[in-house]
Amino acid sequence: RAFENELGVQPPTGFWDPAGYCTEGDAYDFFRRRVVEIKHGRISMLACIGYIVPEYFRFPGFLSPSSAIKFSELPTGLAAITKVPALGWFQTVIFLGNMELFACYQDPKKQPGQNSTRLVIGYTQVKIGGISGWEYGPFGVPNAPSIEDPELRKKKLNAEIANGRLAMVAIIGMFFQDGLTG
Repeated sequence: RAFENELGVQPPTGFWDPAGYCTEGDAYDFFRRRVVEIKHGRISMLACIGYIVPEYFRFPGFLSPSSAIKFSELPTGLAAITKVPALGWFQTVIFLGNMELFACYQDPKKQPGQNSTRLVIGYTQVKIGGISGWEYGPFGVPNAPSIEDPELRKKKLNAEIANGRLAMVAIIGMFFQDGLTG
């Protein structure tokens, strides 16, 4: 296999490609899939936290003051989807679209998951002062120093990939459990 020395190759699975997408050895396709794997892993880790925390803690105040919906009145899990007003979902989609297009840009010249920011006007990327071109360091802190020791960095990145894979499976399991039992 062409990618058996890449990050994410670790016991007990070794090179983890259950669907066989990387058998061709195309570097661009592998890069794109690794970027997607890291992004979905990070989203899934946040989703697992976001799925569990409302069981124990709720923000005070209103989700929608105009509709008089309090955070404490929302059900947990999948049942909350239908209780959020359409304008709230619209705001969420706009926010996530902006994150996808501008704030968490994956530069093809950088390692997968090493995101930066960008400002796009029309079809042109514009560099501006302290806003565009930030590099995200540990915990998403802009321009934070990275891990310098190569072995420690590899260990941490492998842990992120493994935890992301686990979180992707875990959040789907939580959805199924919630859908079956309510």
